[in-house]
Amino acid sequence: MVDVVRATLGLVAASLPGGGEAREGQAEMAAAVGRALGSRRHLVVQAGTGTGKSLAYLVPAALSGEKVVVATATKALQDQLATKDLPMVAAAVGTELTFAVLKGRSNYLCRQRASEVGGHGEQLNLSTGAIDPPDADDTLTSTGEEGIADPGRLGDQVRRLLRWAEDTSTGDRAELDFEPHFRAWAMVSTTARECPGAFRCPSGRECFAEDARSRAAAADVVVVNTHLYGAHLASGGAVLPPHDIVVFDEAHEVEEVMTDSLGVEIGPGRFRALATGARGVVQARSAASDNTLDLVAEVAEQFQRVLRPLAGTRIPRGVIVGVERAGGDDDDRAGPDGGADAAQTEDSLPSLSEVITLATGRVGRLVSLLRQAERDRPDNEATGERSRRDRLILAAGHLSDDLTKLTSLTDDEVAWVDGGSRSPSLRVSPIDVGPLLTERLWSEVTGVLTSATVPIGLVKRLGLPEDTTDQLDVGSPFDYRNHAMLYVAKSIPDRRRPESEPAIHIELEALITAAGGRTLALFTSWRAMHAAVEVLRGRLPFRVWAQSDLPKSALIEAFRSEEASCLFATLGFWQGVDVPGRTLSLVTIDRIPFPRPDDPVLQARRDRAGSAAFGAVDLPRAGTLLAQGAGRLIRSAEDRGVVAVLDSRLATASYRGALLARVPPMKRSLDRDEVEAFLKATLADP
Repeated sequence: MVDVVRATLGLVAASLPGGGEAREGQAEMAAAVGRALGSRRHLVVQAGTGTGKSLAYLVPAALSGEKVVVATATKALQDQLATKDLPMVAAAVGTELTFAVLKGRSNYLCRQRASEVGGHGEQLNLSTGAIDPPDADDTLTSTGEEGIADPGRLGDQVRRLLRWAEDTSTGDRAELDFEPHFRAWAMVSTTARECPGAFRCPSGRECFAEDARSRAAAADVVVVNTHLYGAHLASGGAVLPPHDIVVFDEAHEVEEVMTDSLGVEIGPGRFRALATGARGVVQARSAASDNTLDLVAEVAEQFQRVLRPLAGTRIPRGVIVGVERAGGDDDDRAGPDGGADAAQTEDSLPSLSEVITLATGRVGRLVSLLRQAERDRPDNEATGERSRRDRLILAAGHLSDDLTKLTSLTDDEVAWVDGGSRSPSLRVSPIDVGPLLTERLWSEVTGVLTSATVPIGLVKRLGLPEDTTDQLDVGSPFDYRNHAMLYVAKSIPDRRRPESEPAIHIELEALITAAGGRTLALFTSWRAMHAAVEVLRGRLPFRVWAQSDLPKSALIEAFRSEEASCLFATLGFWQGVDVPGRTLSLVTIDRIPFPRPDDPVLQARRDRAGSAAFGAVDLPRAGTLLAQGAGRLIRSAEDRGVVAVLDSRLATASYRGALLARVPPMKRSLDRDEVEAFLKATLADP
């Protein structure tokens, strides 16, 4: 198997532009993946930038004869695999290797929703309210705290989407030549929480999402994103086709993605969506029906008000688990109209546990009403009405289940309020995903996990069985010691002192000047980034782009196209930015990227780790992110430059060795004069 893998990898490399090149680390990784798949052992591989790790796992996976799922962290990598790497591997393997890209259901246009909107001009609200509006500014957002879109402009986008629906062959949102408002897209799409399935949907035979699932079921290799794989595990294996092998590319993100995916999130929008969507289904049945719908809508507002002051805070387990349901009817306390709570003021808000009690009872009654409506449906009921009711029953049932989960929290879970005051939501996540992955994943499939930076302790934290898991570091083919320098600004004052920020600005000005611009300046906060932009735009003779100036893709392209320009950005740019060449000759990092001390999930993990918390929780995360940021510099064999960390702790703290071990093996310096000379000499070379 290993010999065949190496030979096939050679054929793929030979098909690359210019005939490719032999990469020792790539061949070593491919052989290790082949051995792991042949012996059914899990494998974790650290493969530095330039290794060519995608081909190193695709070739042995394709030769294994098994069903393979590749989970990636970015759309760019998905596109690379589907349009470039997999076709080359298929040609080299010489067999009918088939592959498909599968996305979450909400990424595809729903023909049934589109027909309902287009056929009746209805403003469907089931999904438009199911997603609380993002905190980011939105071009279609008018005044109003909830970010309600301008109806006229929203309608224009919906009509544009309906025209596109007539021509598209895939229904994939990625094909659009514009970015629709999230409410516009929600009106013509559906989520897994609502979809009744192809057999119960009038448009099931021509469903785009089902077509994509069918192609994935028939393919040898299926490319997904890691979040969809998390949804697959959360659903009990109902999202992806059965498979034998899973490859996690960008494995350093798996823990956090699974933490999100294997939890529960409830926001006010889910209640609003149900109340609005159900009016056309149950409102005519009785006064009790109308009252129930009003009460569900009302609990959405109560949920919003009670969560708003708790945004960003951790909720003690007893606050939720202590929920009681007096007599099973949460509205026994209300007056004759069942709406006593509506008269409450901000000063007399119910507690969070009381709101959960109200919500559980009211949603439960709505589920009963919807099921009764299904039993009483007329024989000549329109298919669209049936479809709407089915979606409502599913969404209401999922919400009822999630509310029940809230009241049965265990010591292995943490609850907190996520989002800002505009869109708070109550979230529950596992503190440790390892046991869940051990139970649901590693006993079922063979796993290959790879990243340029594998976090310390990843095997244990992901629950990989140590006796059947191998680890490997194949390094990087790049000559870091001669082509790059790591500079630590030891003279910068303690970051807690007010004089540290002006000192950082002086340091940045000197380094950027020496680099002739050509700088990606990374910051750990928006405030620090904006402060630096404000000061340095007036001092530097180079264009300074700020992260807030343009969308990410446009910003990177603008930076790439003007060699002397500079880009100042925050954590979203510490990874996924690939700008080879002289345009990026200096990467600066304003401080060691330790995680926020008030992050609720990390707080819970620190509590568990006790006195070892810093080394077990904070240090590994900081080291991984530091390595990711530093990794933006050298993207090709010809690249040269400097990574400058403007935090003296990397030169003085007792833990500096653990962090430095995560950074590529560059030449190191504490002398700015030496760094400036290195930059000038490097940039003087043609």
